[in-house]
Amino acid sequence: MEFTRRCLPMEWEERWRKEKERRRRLTEEEGIEQDNRELRWIVAYNDSRMGLLSSRGKKEETEVQMSSMQGITPHTSEETFEEKEHSDDIHVYHSETSSKQIVKALKELWDSSLLTDLTLTTDDGSSFHVHSIILASISSFILEKLGEKNGAQSKGDKDIEIYGWSLSLGPEVDHVGIQAVVGFAYTGVIFSLNENNMAPIKAAAQLLGVPRLLDLCNKEERMKKNGTTKMEEKTISALEEMKITLKSVEQLWADRVGCDVILDADGTLFHVHKVILAANSDYFRGMFTCGMKESLQVCVSLPFLLASELEALIDYSYGGNLLLNWNCVFEITCTAMQLQFQPALSLCLDFMRQEMEARSCLDIASFAEAYGIPALLEEANDFVLRNFWEVSSTEKFQDLPAEKLMDFLRCDGLCVPSELAVFRAVISWIESDPEKRLDQAGQLMTAVRFPLMTFREFREVRAINLRLECFGNKDVELYSSALKEFGFSFSQTQDQWRIRRPKDALVLVGGDQLNQDMGQHIPSRELWFANSLRSGTGLVKEIEWRSLGEMPGRPRFRHGVAAMDGRLYVFGGCHFYAKDDIMKSAYSYDPVQNSWKRLADMQELRSNFSVVAHGDRFYAIGGDKEINTNVDSVEMYNPDTDSWSFVKPLDQTLSGFAATAVDGRIFISGGFDCKYVCLVSMFLYHPERGTTYLADMAHDRAQHCMEALRGHLYVSGGVCNLRTYYTDQQACEVYDPVTDFWTAFASLPVPHVGAASAILEEKIYILGGYCQEDYSESGLVHRFDTSTQRWQTMGKLPSAVTDIRACLLRLPEHFRN
Repeated sequence: MEFTRRCLPMEWEERWRKEKERRRRLTEEEGIEQDNRELRWIVAYNDSRMGLLSSRGKKEETEVQMSSMQGITPHTSEETFEEKEHSDDIHVYHSETSSKQIVKALKELWDSSLLTDLTLTTDDGSSFHVHSIILASISSFILEKLGEKNGAQSKGDKDIEIYGWSLSLGPEVDHVGIQAVVGFAYTGVIFSLNENNMAPIKAAAQLLGVPRLLDLCNKEERMKKNGTTKMEEKTISALEEMKITLKSVEQLWADRVGCDVILDADGTLFHVHKVILAANSDYFRGMFTCGMKESLQVCVSLPFLLASELEALIDYSYGGNLLLNWNCVFEITCTAMQLQFQPALSLCLDFMRQEMEARSCLDIASFAEAYGIPALLEEANDFVLRNFWEVSSTEKFQDLPAEKLMDFLRCDGLCVPSELAVFRAVISWIESDPEKRLDQAGQLMTAVRFPLMTFREFREVRAINLRLECFGNKDVELYSSALKEFGFSFSQTQDQWRIRRPKDALVLVGGDQLNQDMGQHIPSRELWFANSLRSGTGLVKEIEWRSLGEMPGRPRFRHGVAAMDGRLYVFGGCHFYAKDDIMKSAYSYDPVQNSWKRLADMQELRSNFSVVAHGDRFYAIGGDKEINTNVDSVEMYNPDTDSWSFVKPLDQTLSGFAATAVDGRIFISGGFDCKYVCLVSMFLYHPERGTTYLADMAHDRAQHCMEALRGHLYVSGGVCNLRTYYTDQQACEVYDPVTDFWTAFASLPVPHVGAASAILEEKIYILGGYCQEDYSESGLVHRFDTSTQRWQTMGKLPSAVTDIRACLLRLPEHFRN
């Protein structure tokens, strides 16, 4: 595979040249030829990929691997990205699959006899090639021998000299026993343990000092002795065993035991183990296994790296944790690309996606474009469109090239309070450098949709145009062209709106509606989804609703709805208002197959309750089992077995509350108690431990909504107590789980009792409901934007408006076209 610097992004070429010259001067006195080191580096890159393909078989060409082809540019933290006002908070990122990936890589190296440095031989002539550091992590005997091997050398910066060595084991250990020990070191399990091989395995574990293996043998013997087939004593999985092994390896590295190579990054020395680096990095795997001269060197110089970035990746290789913030993530990502630390690279990209904010999204977009990471670029650009008004107030926005700004302005998916916000953003960009940018004003203004402005908004255009004309006595043809465009009325076409299609669809399920002509309630079986969000003239907003068909069985309201693994789940509810109209039936909907499936019934009749998806289970909590009789029971649904089981109940009967799961915890607010009094309570519920009360809300409420956004819980709407009656609760408040404290935020513009709610693109939607004062139904949808701290009217619901439920679902494209 040909590999040249021509594949680098153009904007990085000059940085490459300057950095190469700087490092050449630094190393000239040492007599090291920079160009040769650069060549060896590139050869290692190619060889590592080829070596990986030959030893591991065909490898998937993922986006991360493709992006790594462009990631060889040297860089410095000062040159790569400006240090801005981003938060300095350190985030610890850990992959749940990292241990599994490293264990798999270590076993592959062992199976291929790559980088094995210790040969164990038995009296029967068997030999086993292993990595001494892996055996030393489980065996006190090997650890002692490795210490003796290492003992003659200083723990300072002297060159280390650990080459291949061997140990002959006495007659007490045969090939069966040593094979079990070695297998346990690399897999965490004992293969084919039985009565015939129990004795030699125990003998090997005893002699080599492997207490964990000995303990497993003893437990197996006790199980056989008791005649049971099920292990009564608690045992840990093979993966957990390997995590213990890797933790021991980390400690050996910290103590510099068995380190067989030193990495020199800008004069900083790192004592490490080749096998651990090779298990984490395809680059180092190629360097140490493909016959390069670095594989025989005690000290390997890496002149193209900074010590801080290499240190972060080495720490990750041993501990599995990557410490990231906005001041270092781009540099560490570049280094992870260069050295092909694929799991660490994935964590860096996860950080950028999950911690993306207005101040960082444009940096992320530039980085993703420069290094060819299309999925990340798409997410960053979409974030800009969704949060354009907030992004336009950042310093980075003022540095956007005119062409890039134009791309954002022309996009239908641009999400803004009104078109005036688009105009103001363009003006702020121009005024940040008027001498150079006034000439581009006319072109940029062609992307502003002036017909979507009201007359009052357009007066601001005229006032700002006069101000711009004062800069440099330049003739700015802004107002005249804008006035001409503003004067034309669009026909009823798509150009009347900015139309945004979120990736996730907001789905409405069931509900109830009052027929105004007949005076009768009409429960619904219908499903609707929001296909697009439309911004029209001024502050006018609309939602384009489309039908998703009907659910099977009876119509239902006051039911439970949740989504998991791309499927929609519907539980319980009422099909009318009589005593026997409460249900316990359940269904799931698969949008890919466009089909419904009947599930096992709940064990309890439930309406006016909540369903929470927690982990890989659903929890149906509380609710009414008949008119004016609520329950404290909670039952868990297992989708794998299609079965329900009761778990820890609530400490009181409860209905009409709101529940949501955040960071693995289930929060429950308000609701009706057994006397149907509205509560102020907020508590944590755990399926095994039960209820833990938290700070009370400032206002009592039931039949309300609660949604989690950016680690906070937003509570809106519902009813509250008024002597012996109820009245509308329009006050809203937000809860911070870290401080256990409530804060008020903007009240709802109209009552929403028995409404649905959801978070779509980091905005809170409250849908439908009724007014308690006169039981009127408006069917309005309101959206709260945390950046502006305001509620916006988003239009009306298409059908049923009260006691509906909503969730987000990813629908196939043919539903949306």
